[in-house]
Amino acid sequence: MDISLLLKIAGVGLLVVIFNQVLEEFDKKKYSVYVTVAGIIIILLMLIYEIAALYEAVQTIFGI
Repeated sequence: MDISLLLKIAGVGLLVVIFNQVLEEFDKKKYSVYVTVAGIIIILLMLIYEIAALYEAVQTIFGI
């Protein structure tokens, strides 16, 4: 795992927080929830390759 992945995740989290604050300021709490869910989906899509690599490593180690 690279440090750049952690920085990307932190960047997405920071953008989600900023967008949530702006949307709540304009009384758009419904859209704020959508932004949060979209942020979680984006982060999970970024992590899917790392999870696949972990799965492959576990299979190799245990000979599955």
